[in-house]
Amino acid sequence: MMLKSVTESFAKVIHGLKVGHLTDRVIQRSKRMVLDALGVGLLGTSTEVFHKVSGYSKIYSSNVSSTVWGQPELRLPPTYAAFVNGVAIHSMDFDDTWYPATHPSGPVLPVLMALSEALPPSPKYSGLDLLLAFNVGIEVQGRLLRFSKEAYDIPKRFHPPSVVGTLGSAAAASKFLGLSVTECQEALAIAVSYAGAPMANAATQTKPLHVGNAARHGLEAAFLAMLGLQGNKRVLDLETGFGAFYANYSPKVLPDLESHTWLLDKQDVAFKRFPAHLATHWVADTAASLRRHLVSDKAPLPTDRIERIVLRVPDVQYVNRPFPSSEHEARHSFQYVACATLLDGAITVPAFHKHQINRSQVRQLLGKVELEHPRDNLPNFNSLYCEMSVTLKDGAIFTERSDTFYGHWRKPLSQKDLQEKFRANSCRMLSCHAVERLLETVGNLEDLEDCSVLTTLLKEPSPPKIASKSI
Repeated sequence: MMLKSVTESFAKVIHGLKVGHLTDRVIQRSKRMVLDALGVGLLGTSTEVFHKVSGYSKIYSSNVSSTVWGQPELRLPPTYAAFVNGVAIHSMDFDDTWYPATHPSGPVLPVLMALSEALPPSPKYSGLDLLLAFNVGIEVQGRLLRFSKEAYDIPKRFHPPSVVGTLGSAAAASKFLGLSVTECQEALAIAVSYAGAPMANAATQTKPLHVGNAARHGLEAAFLAMLGLQGNKRVLDLETGFGAFYANYSPKVLPDLESHTWLLDKQDVAFKRFPAHLATHWVADTAASLRRHLVSDKAPLPTDRIERIVLRVPDVQYVNRPFPSSEHEARHSFQYVACATLLDGAITVPAFHKHQINRSQVRQLLGKVELEHPRDNLPNFNSLYCEMSVTLKDGAIFTERSDTFYGHWRKPLSQKDLQEKFRANSCRMLSCHAVERLLETVGNLEDLEDCSVLTTLLKEPSPPKIASKSI
């Protein structure tokens, strides 16, 4: 029998995929995504934006509650736990990035973690149940992104996690909650009416809300579908449906389950080594190479000898910020990442503290930076490059170029380095024991009988807090 619509084909895949469909590569890649998202989410609970949204969310109460990661004293209804944990994951722009461009894990993992704790203790949901639902949420995002040529480029009009992430969240929740095909279809329709956020709020405290809202709204869509709320059953087929987000929308019916292949099997994600927009990672890579021409050993950078700095990067306006004044602007600034790397040799988490951004040497260097946009350097995470030239006052010119940085899907982080990133991010919020147990538990997630063990570990007492301002 012919499927009636693209939307119905999505609903049948969401409902029909089983643990047996998961491949070893998908399990291994998605476990890395889970670990990374947990780590950056734990680190993100130290940010000002997290404190604001968690404070707001305390006005909600419920008989059913879920854990806010690394905050044992704070419990919220599942939708709001998913919201604040999603905000935490994206609060520093430290989370994974996929291709076509989106942040896939942040909208999905908080939903499943909240549900694993809030649902009745019987039947138990295993680690494989969590991995299956997680991958369903990732898969739906990837399939939707491939319905538009526009989605392959770095976005200009809206932030993709707020769109595809909302539907990925709805799909993951629908799978985990065991919704029927019809309910899955309704959840997608409802989620489309929750989706969307403009790029104008990039580089502000509001941007992390895009991921938190995607998590919350997708879960709400699944809950509403369970209660019988109805939407347009062809929402993914129509230009006036999901196509409203894309100028060149061309949806296709998904293959049937017998011939199903996972996009994550073919396309890995990028994991960031420092918390900033992905495009700046090419800049940091290039600047670190170039610095070796200018200084020896641990000598300071001779800033007074530098006449001019030229960055040849794609034309991505929201990452073109000549003089950033906040941590969020600095995370979205080609110029800042170039200058900070030249000065310090590398970018670390504290590099985006306000006192670091406002250093006199940084401001001096920023005034020497010029951007050029070569025609062959397209705004695309799969093909962009950064070329950087520094001209000294004596006329000497040094040039370096990066085509792929360490952490990109073409040059993935080693498991050891991914684990070290997790330790560094989570040790501020959790005990060393909990950190190591989480590493072990996520590493063996496919063998876990009860995935709510994860949230138990996230509630372990944290180490004593050192008095400091929020990141």
